Amino acid sequence: MKAKGEKQEISDYDEGSKRKMTLLLALVALVSAFGSSFQYGYNVSVINSPAPYMQDFYNQTYFNRSGMPMDSGFQTLLWSLTVSMYPLGGLFGSLMVWPLVNNCGRKGTLLINNLFSIAAAVLMGTSELAKTFEVIILSRVIMGIYAGLASNVVPMFLGEMSPKNLRGAIGVVPQLFITLGILVAQILGLHNILGNAKGWPMLLGLTGIPSLIQLLILPFFPESPRYLLIQKGNEGQARQALQKLRGCDDVDDEIEEMRQEDRSEKEEGHFSVLSLCTFRGLRWQLISIVVMMMGQQLSGVNAVFYYADRIFQSAGVDSSNVQYVTVSIGAINVVMTLLAVFIVESLGRRLLLLAGFGLCCVSCAVLTLALNLQTTVSWMSYLSIVCVIVYIIGHAIGASPIPFVMITEMFLQSSRPAAFMVGGSVHWLCNFAVGLVFLYMEAGLGPYSFLIFCAICLATIVYIFFIVPETKNKTFMEINRIMAKRNKVEIPEDKEELKDFHAVPGGQAEKKGFSSSKL
Repeated sequence: MKAKGEKQEISDYDEGSKRKMTLLLALVALVSAFGSSFQYGYNVSVINSPAPYMQDFYNQTYFNRSGMPMDSGFQTLLWSLTVSMYPLGGLFGSLMVWPLVNNCGRKGTLLINNLFSIAAAVLMGTSELAKTFEVIILSRVIMGIYAGLASNVVPMFLGEMSPKNLRGAIGVVPQLFITLGILVAQILGLHNILGNAKGWPMLLGLTGIPSLIQLLILPFFPESPRYLLIQKGNEGQARQALQKLRGCDDVDDEIEEMRQEDRSEKEEGHFSVLSLCTFRGLRWQLISIVVMMMGQQLSGVNAVFYYADRIFQSAGVDSSNVQYVTVSIGAINVVMTLLAVFIVESLGRRLLLLAGFGLCCVSCAVLTLALNLQTTVSWMSYLSIVCVIVYIIGHAIGASPIPFVMITEMFLQSSRPAAFMVGGSVHWLCNFAVGLVFLYMEAGLGPYSFLIFCAICLATIVYIFFIVPETKNKTFMEINRIMAKRNKVEIPEDKEELKDFHAVPGGQAEKKGFSSSKL
């Protein structure tokens, strides 16, 4: 009878936890992703189109100051700094995640972060009037710090607010807005819009508008209920926030799950990065996040975009029309990421990761062959275009969005901020390294560079296949128990799953099968 009763409780819990998307939850996801993730993508792409005009501004400013033209080597250095300061700032921003989200909360950190973006937008937008190129380089660092925080805090914030049956779909929304940001920057950067000698300061300065909107609207939305209950110890505010997000008063099952997670972590306290890296119980979670983040950035996505223009030109696309083809590639990226939002809950995270990295692996291998033969076999140029499109599809459905979802799901509340700090640092460090090293790889290896990316994708696939579990529709505690077996550690009885608890009216919990002294 007891076993039957326990099964009934589990069934009731599972049914009750299948929440529907509410208007408030959708608005929180849209506002936080538009105000933060959108700008990450926008600033990745925004300086590509106006680069010649910005370099002319650098030259003219230097000439006005010194009376002599800028040395070509110095110009190359300044432009390299303009490009590379963004991912370097992203690394600095990632290092700020842990202290900020623990002390200011998830929503509070996003609100504070907007100040970085608005300051950088004003500096970049007025740089031409001020006749100074140094502030552009400084602003790229500031925008990088903003992006480093945004790329980690938004997935954490949304992941903690989402019910388990919608966590994957909502977790992909930030990546969707990153691709939208890239696409909007490509469209506005067209030569006949703002990608010209007069329009580029406005193009750079527009990045502050989403931040201003978020700064005005986000305060009216609730903070993460998990942060309020587990880290602030305020169950009343957590319950109120959860009721608003779910659109109903019956949130006892989720409150009890949070209580259980809170009880299971009180002895451990909050993890710092050092304690996270040395804690055996989270070893494979940490390794998995590092591998997926390295795979995401070292899989060659920046190289594919770098090669895209010349691939299209070799296929006969006129150089004046290449920018429109680039926009179409950006549109494909958006559409496929949007598809990932709808299929991640049905197909699961693991399948999308394997399929995404698999498509990238095959594309890199075939692209190496096509690039080497395109001068001798005419139709190879078209095969190269197909490879680029397939690669973008693979990255959009798996390699880009899912690793950030997995950080949210594979770590509990006490270790999640430190995990995002580690994952974000790896993400931006690898991004910076690829930007620094790829030009030398391309000069030395040419198209064979893609074989290195192919090997990295293959190694990531093998790791995911053997180590990374499926986390679809599982609570954070259930995922923790799965990984505990991988880490060869035991979870004590007081960390048992929610099935040992029975929610009763009034929000109180009654433990079944254990004495009260163990609570």
